Amino acid sequence: MRSILNLIRWKNLVMIAVAQLLIKYALLEPFGIQTSLGTLGITLLILATICMAAAGNIINDIYDVETDFINKPDKLIVGKTISEKTAYNLFIIFNVIGVGIGFYVSNSVEKSAFFSLFVIISALLYVYASYLKRTLLIGNIVISILVGLSVLIVGVFDLLPAITPENQQIQLTFFKIIFDYSVFAFGINLLREIAKDLEDIDGDYKAGMNTLPIAIGRTRATNILFALTLIPLFALAFYVGNSLYKNEIAAGYFLLFVIGPLIYTSIKSFSANTKQDYHHISSTLKLVMGFGMLSLLIYLF
Repeated sequence: MRSILNLIRWKNLVMIAVAQLLIKYALLEPFGIQTSLGTLGITLLILATICMAAAGNIINDIYDVETDFINKPDKLIVGKTISEKTAYNLFIIFNVIGVGIGFYVSNSVEKSAFFSLFVIISALLYVYASYLKRTLLIGNIVISILVGLSVLIVGVFDLLPAITPENQQIQLTFFKIIFDYSVFAFGINLLREIAKDLEDIDGDYKAGMNTLPIAIGRTRATNILFALTLIPLFALAFYVGNSLYKNEIAAGYFLLFVIGPLIYTSIKSFSANTKQDYHHISSTLKLVMGFGMLSLLIYLF
C-alpha cells in the first residue's frame, strides 16, 4: 500500500485537493457566489481530478524507469516494489474512474461538452509521459498547463454553468481570480520542471532525452531558470504593491511566504551548479506553490 501511495504521489494529490477545496469554500462560498456544484459535486470533481493526476504520475513512472534508475535509484518503484504490469493496471483503473466521474459531473451541471476536458487531459498525460517529456520545453509547458488546469477546472465546472445575464459580471470577476491562481500554478510548475531537468540531466542524457539543459548546456539552462524566476517575482511584487497595499495581512502574507521564498529561489538559482542545488530549488518552488494556494484563505478575512 505504501508503494502505491508513493507511486501516485499522494502528497501532490493532497495539494490539488486542498487547492480545489479552498477555491470552493474560501473564495466562492463565503461571498455567496452562485455556483453549480454542491458538496457531492465538488467532492466528485476533486476525486476525478486526483484520479487523473494519479494515473498521470503512474504512466510517468512507467516510462521513467530507465532515467530513474540513474537519477533516483533509491526512489525507484516500478520494477522494484511494484511490477510494470501492476502499474499499467493501476494506470488504467485510475484513468477509467477519473474519466467516468468526469462524465457524470459534466452531465450533472448540464454541460456534457465539458466531458471532453477529461478525455483531452487523459490523452495529454499519456502523450506527455511517452513522448513529449523527451522534447525540448514542450513537455515542460504541457504538464505545467495541466497543473494550472487542475486549479481552473473548479471555475469551469462551478462558475461557468451558473452564469446568467444578471450575474455575469460578478461570475467572471471571480473566474478571473481563479484564472490568475491557475496562471501562478502554471508559472511556478514550469520553473520546477526546468529545475528538475537540471537535477536529472545525467539520467535524461543517457536515456536519449532532449531537455533544455541537454540541448543548450547546464550553465545556459541555469541562467534561463534564474531569468524566469524574476517574472513571477516582479509580477507578484507589482500585484502586492498595486492591489494589496491597503490590506496589511494579505500584503504581509505574500511578502513573507511567497515573494520571500521566490527571492531566495532566484538567488539560489543564480549560483546553482550541483544536483543538490537544483533539488533544493525544486523543493522550495513546491513550497511557494503551496503557500500561494493557501493564500486563498485570506479571502475569508
